[in-house]
Amino acid sequence: MLNYQIHKNLSNIKWVNVFSPWERQRAYFAVLVWFVLIYPFCCLCQLAPFVLFFTGQWIFLASYACWYYYDKESPKRGGYRDNWFRRLSLHKWFADYFPIRLHKTAELDKKQNYIFGYHPHGILGVGAWSCFGFDGCNASQIFNGIRFSICTLPGNFTAMFRREILLSIGLIESSKESIEYVLGSEERGRAVVIVIGGAAEALEAHPGKHTLTLATRKGFVREALKTGAHLVPVYAFGENDIYKQIDNPEGSVLRKMQEWGKKKMGISLPLIYGRGYFQMALGLLPINANVNVVVGKPIEVTKTETPEKEVVDRIHKKYMEELANLFDEHKERFGVSKETRLIFQ
Repeated sequence: MLNYQIHKNLSNIKWVNVFSPWERQRAYFAVLVWFVLIYPFCCLCQLAPFVLFFTGQWIFLASYACWYYYDKESPKRGGYRDNWFRRLSLHKWFADYFPIRLHKTAELDKKQNYIFGYHPHGILGVGAWSCFGFDGCNASQIFNGIRFSICTLPGNFTAMFRREILLSIGLIESSKESIEYVLGSEERGRAVVIVIGGAAEALEAHPGKHTLTLATRKGFVREALKTGAHLVPVYAFGENDIYKQIDNPEGSVLRKMQEWGKKKMGISLPLIYGRGYFQMALGLLPINANVNVVVGKPIEVTKTETPEKEVVDRIHKKYMEELANLFDEHKERFGVSKETRLIFQ
């Protein structure tokens, strides 16, 4: 199947116009920079301590080790939040590549805190990164100064240098401690963004598919109750369309291997392909498909230090209903057929 798909793609190559307008050229450049940061730069950062050690750069390595120890709690304390870095024009060019667009359906009160549930995970969650991480879609202006912090796996803060980049964007660990620290502070107008489906949902990220891993995930509801943060459902139409994934139906050998990897390492390793820089047939760059991130209206939550299971279940059910309503209300507007239903598993 994979060989057939590759042969089919290569036989229908569509080359990129190298003389395209500057606006398109800079969008390609921004995605290339993003690709380098995600893949090659990440690998280099993982290897950096070994390179420094075996090349005798012990002073530099020791200095960074001291800094790391001193700063080790930052991923649990809201990061650095370097607004200058987040508002670079590069991030807006990145959003223009797909393009990624942010749509507000209700106002948010700056005196209140929020937990945004972002769906679907897709392969990399580019809509979440662009809108709420890099501020490439002017989320801070659209939502009148609300300060966003995206949750990510603690392991993403282990690589030197890359760790500081993520912290400067304002990323935090996806742990109870970090979420409660951000939402439990005296500062109001904070929003923690959680890509709830995680690695399991990435395995369902096929173009045109709308299947969410949500039915049994209730930890975010519990955190909302403990902190008094209102819940906001978010659906990104097109998130699953920016990469194609090799077929991995339930029960297949590939799916079993991916689920084993997810269980052992916490990552699902979907086999994906997109497009190249100079051609659109095959490569690892994302496909420039429209991504429309629709933010729903807040679900009010009353602060409860020890939430009971019945309360958690009730609010979780309401959240799924509101998310399904948000999907149904906007799906036809963004190219999804009227008959398509959101699937929870």
